[in-house]
Amino acid sequence: MAVKEISPFDFNESAFRVIGKDWLLITGEYEGKSNAMTASWGGLGIMWGKPVAYIFIRPTRYTKEFVDKAEGLSLSVFPEEYRKMMNYFGTVSGRDEDKIKKAGLTVCHDNGRTYFDEACVTMLCRKLYAQPLASEFFVDKSCDEKWYKDDYHTMYVVEIEKLLVKE
Repeated sequence: MAVKEISPFDFNESAFRVIGKDWLLITGEYEGKSNAMTASWGGLGIMWGKPVAYIFIRPTRYTKEFVDKAEGLSLSVFPEEYRKMMNYFGTVSGRDEDKIKKAGLTVCHDNGRTYFDEACVTMLCRKLYAQPLASEFFVDKSCDEKWYKDDYHTMYVVEIEKLLVKE
């Protein structure tokens, strides 16, 4: 399949499906090394006049170290046949093994960002904003009670600079 770059404004997939059902693989690269994790929370939209994604990473995740040190990151969506791999990336730490190598993914690079040939959608992003979530800002306290003890996500707003889709 050929890969085509499209404008984020021409992306017609449901963010609810792509993020909540298909899941994203968030990949950070720093000093020539990469790590990735599965994410099923986030969003797509417009912020500060730019097409953006909103992603959330817990401080305990190894991928967060890579995302925090790098200027950019990639968000990848994989076809359904990669569901088992996506589960693997969500349950095994890159501190313990090279998940990317073990998964057998074909690694590609773009301006310091790692992405994968097998993905059906790739968003190459640049960080714009990062802020830890905190208990005192929850209006609906039941969300805080249900999802957190003290391991609050950091929210990132990232500009989608390139969006690649398989035709």
